[in-house]
Amino acid sequence: MVNRATLKQLARDRIEDARILLGHGRWAAAYYLSGYALEAALKACVLKLVDETGVIFTDRKFAEKCWTHSTEVLMTQANLMPELAREIGANPALGGNWGTVQLWSEASRYHIKSESEARTLFDAITHDPDGVFSWIQRHW
Repeated sequence: MVNRATLKQLARDRIEDARILLGHGRWAAAYYLSGYALEAALKACVLKLVDETGVIFTDRKFAEKCWTHSTEVLMTQANLMPELAREIGANPALGGNWGTVQLWSEASRYHIKSESEARTLFDAITHDPDGVFSWIQRHW
């Protein structure tokens, strides 16, 4: 069963998988899994919002909108965009990392990625304290 705890663990596991892949020169796979880690983390945030607000009972299409790989849509569905915008205003490094993350899509599985591309995405996600995953963990 996929629940919030499972999604959190999957996100952490995919980050570790991506780290291992980077260490073995598997750039495209590391890039792809880094993005999926972020997707799982954001879906955990969505479930937190559902638990706290019952939004699925006020927006019939809410769940349908969550069937996406788009980090921007998931951030919106988790109601985190306003907070992210405030944080980016105070932390340009987070803003740069968010911009990098926006380049990822599930279609990346069909693309060859360079070491630079893979490391840039991984670092944008995992950098402590300015990575997007670090920021999401404070909200999941």
